[in-house]
This record gives sequence, C-alpha cells and structure tokens, in this order.
Amino acid sequence: MMDTKRCIVASAFAFFFAFPLSQVFAAEDQQSGTDKIRQNLTNLLPGLNVSDITPTPAPGLYEVLVGQRVLYVTGDGRYLIQGNLIDLKEKENLTEPRMNALKAKAVAEVGEDNMVIFGPKDAKHTITVFTDIDCGYCRKLHEEMEDYNREGIRIRYLFYPRAGLKSASYRKAVSVWCADDRNVAMTRSKAGEELEDRKCTNPVQAHYELGDQVGVRGTPALVLESGKMIPGYVPPERLSAILNQSN
Repeated sequence: MMDTKRCIVASAFAFFFAFPLSQVFAAEDQQSGTDKIRQNLTNLLPGLNVSDITPTPAPGLYEVLVGQRVLYVTGDGRYLIQGNLIDLKEKENLTEPRMNALKAKAVAEVGEDNMVIFGPKDAKHTITVFTDIDCGYCRKLHEEMEDYNREGIRIRYLFYPRAGLKSASYRKAVSVWCADDRNVAMTRSKAGEELEDRKCTNPVQAHYELGDQVGVRGTPALVLESGKMIPGYVPPERLSAILNQSN
C-alpha cells in the first residue's frame, strides 16, 4: 500500500516538473498585462469600447481593437499610438492586414440578404461596393456590370448616399430597396430614371453607418474579399487582374 502511494506521489511530481512552467507564468503575465491595460484605458478614457487586446511582436507594445480601428498602447496603458506598425527588418506593414480583416468581418456580418447582388453565387470573385445612386463613377461601374460578371466578378452593393441620410440620394436608395425587383430598380435608378417613392423597413442607414466605420470617404468604394479597400472606379479587366493577383 505504501509503495503504491509513493508511486502516485512520484508520478505527480514527475508530471509537475515535466510541464514547462515558463509557459504557465508567461500566460499569466500576458493575461495580467492585458487586464492592466484594459483597466487603465477604462480609467483614462471612459466610454472607450475595447473589444480585444493582444501583444504585438514589438516588446512592450500591445494591439488594441476599438470598433474598426487598430490602436497600439504601451504595457502600462499610459501611451496610446495611432498609425501603422511597420516591421522595418521584414519591410512589412503589420497594421494593414489586421485592418483588412476587421473590414472583411464587418461586411460579412451584414449578410447577403441585406445587399443588392449582381452576378452568380459561384463567380470566381465576390467584391462588395459601397455605392451612391447619383455618383457618376458609380453609374459608370454599373453600366459595365455585364463586363464585370463576364470577368468572373460578382458585385454586392451596399448603399452609401454621400450627401447623408436626409438627402435625395438616400431617398432613392430606400426606393430601390423597397422596389418589387431591387436589381431592376437599381439599374433604372442609376440610369437616371425617377422611381416611385417607396418606404419600407430597409438597411440603408446601417449600410451608411458601416461605411463611415470602415473608412469610406467617397464612392464607389470597393471592398475585396480580403477586406482591402480600393477607392474609386476600376475597369473590369483591371479589377480582374488585381483580384487574380491577390489570390
């Protein structure tokens, strides 16, 4: 009986010392570090909605996610840095991929049921376009929809009336959404036709607010599957080349 107890104790000690304690302490230090930063940010910047805090490759510097923004803060939570973090040795922008991932996630959360889509679901590429009914280059892009689709590009529209939520462009966007056939209504409206003024429950305001959050400054604004944003009109063949190169 005594030998059995000794074996159990010996086995327990062997397991304990075989486990890399440095990993345990490192994890605890990391957790306590992020908790301290979160607490300090809460104290110094009340109302700041921090969704995540993670260490960066730079010693003593942490990444802080606030909505669609990527910020950096020192380990004591005192100094906040806004801008791109560059790895000079690797010549790599560490911030851009994180920003793109946040944009891609935000757009995906809208759901295709809340978009106006042109092109087959099995298209080679799918992009999301923030559009304004009255924007000249938005209309040019839409006129070439068949060419985009022919290049294997499926386009999902989100509304971004640049003049704001009380503008005629906003009213037109709502009328398109509330039409019996949104695709037909979009094409007619972008061709300059005056549609019947309609109202219904719609996602136009949510689209507009999302555009502001992800940094839309003009239309059209193209969001690739990676979350990378391309401002402005891009011809079908050129866009196809960009998309093929990014794969």
